[in-house]
Amino acid sequence: MSIRLLAAALLFMSLSQPVAAQEGAYVPPVPPPCHRVGDVPSLTIEPQVAGELAEIGLDRAAIFERMQETSIPETMGCWAMPVGNFDSQLVSVGMAQWNYGTGSLQPVLLEWRSSFGSKRKAKREIARLAPVYGKLLFSKDCLAVPVREPCREGILAAHGPDGKLNPVIMGELTALFESARMLQVQLDHYLDLLQLVRGDLQRVFPNGPITMRKVRWAIDTRVQQGGLPSSEDINRLRRKLSAMPREEYWQRLDAIFGWYDAISQTIDQDGIGRDYAWNVAQWRCMLHAGRIDPEQYELLNLTFLRSRTATGNSGRWQALTFSRRAKIVLGVGSVSGVRDGNCVAA
Repeated sequence: MSIRLLAAALLFMSLSQPVAAQEGAYVPPVPPPCHRVGDVPSLTIEPQVAGELAEIGLDRAAIFERMQETSIPETMGCWAMPVGNFDSQLVSVGMAQWNYGTGSLQPVLLEWRSSFGSKRKAKREIARLAPVYGKLLFSKDCLAVPVREPCREGILAAHGPDGKLNPVIMGELTALFESARMLQVQLDHYLDLLQLVRGDLQRVFPNGPITMRKVRWAIDTRVQQGGLPSSEDINRLRRKLSAMPREEYWQRLDAIFGWYDAISQTIDQDGIGRDYAWNVAQWRCMLHAGRIDPEQYELLNLTFLRSRTATGNSGRWQALTFSRRAKIVLGVGSVSGVRDGNCVAA
């Protein structure tokens, strides 16, 4: 997975209600109708996988809670929500917005097709769920990484004049990704991601503790940017933090908030227009009120370390990466117009 997943937030803003014009009023975005991500009794988790994820505090209920949380900024909580080529990824679909552009969608489609154990059964189901575009979506050209030109041409032709996917391919992708078999495939891919997160956390925090805050933070980092910073970079940062004079403690963190504030106002940062000013005010309020603990302090520094390396669209989403993770770390923040928590200075 890659930073590209962040781009979905930009599309969601067009689906959301705007903040009310009346001063002081706030209207949160209204999600579109969809099959909501959540536990489905028929979905299975292998006992070995369940045992390994329990090492970082994730039982079945927690796994689906994290899955649902991951899907909120990606698909507004839906299992499908396909989007088109607005971010140069051709098609993005599924609770983690797998896409053709980065090559993350092809393995999901291949796993779903192979799960039938029979090409005839798979073709029959493709024809049922996607009678118009199924052959294209599962063609050799579209399953190649990177996709080949016939696939690109076919997908672009399925876009309307507004640059969005036409209703037919939208409906077929939705039917496919909301089907029972594809829900299992999506869960399996998310479990693979959680196993990588488990490795990330054990590497970065070998002596623990592994708190749920760290788990949520690491999941979001893995989804957005493929993992936590390198051990070399983390060790360098920790050496600097440990040697930092105490009088610089809070001004150094305030400088990170200042970086976020400044970069958010530059011409080529997207997905944060309705968020950054509120975030800066809230986070600085928490700083001055003494409401940031040592774990949060370190995670914010690690977030800064990773967010400034967000290179998708030449760094277009750096501020959004910081918004998402800082909200998780502090429990207060606004992402894509959704505000949680608040700070009232003492």
